[in-house]
Amino acid sequence: MPPKARITREMILNTALDITRQTGFETVNARSVAGRLQCSTRPIFTCYENMEELKREFLAYAYEFYQQYVEDFRKSVKVSPCFVLPLSYIGFAREETQLFKLLFISDMDLNMANARDFYEETDNEKRAEEFAGLIGVETERAKVIFLDLFLYAHGMAVLTATNKMALEQSDAKKLLANVVTAFIRQEKPDWNAEILCVH
Repeated sequence: MPPKARITREMILNTALDITRQTGFETVNARSVAGRLQCSTRPIFTCYENMEELKREFLAYAYEFYQQYVEDFRKSVKVSPCFVLPLSYIGFAREETQLFKLLFISDMDLNMANARDFYEETDNEKRAEEFAGLIGVETERAKVIFLDLFLYAHGMAVLTATNKMALEQSDAKKLLANVVTAFIRQEKPDWNAEILCVH
């Protein structure tokens, strides 16, 4: 009789990802993971001390899945580079609703006692600098616009994920273009909105 396949952390994380995508992270527990893997719960607690440790590792794993979604979006959808992040974020809310709720609503790793705390979070400063180059606005002003854009896109994504708003990509793009143009023209009244078109 062949030996049973060894259960690895990768297998457990993949299984937790599948369950979360289908029914939400609240249905991920030792029994549901073991059931999918057709094993007892023992291998899970051999790999992880407890479910809290599994959840911590899974959140990072799920965020990597989101980052890959953004990269795939960047390569496959023809939109202005200014809109890759907000449109992929809204698309993720629509297509991967359960993961979006976990990562960006219930367990969002963002502490914003006030607006400037947004730039304490990993990569936001770099993203804002790239955004400044794309729209041709000096960095400090672009950081204000980039934060406004994030807040606007986050609201749209949450409404999408909670089925309060049905938003197709083309509609989201128009709304984002309107708001970005309005923000930038407060600083540069003659700013050319054609920058937001696909090149």
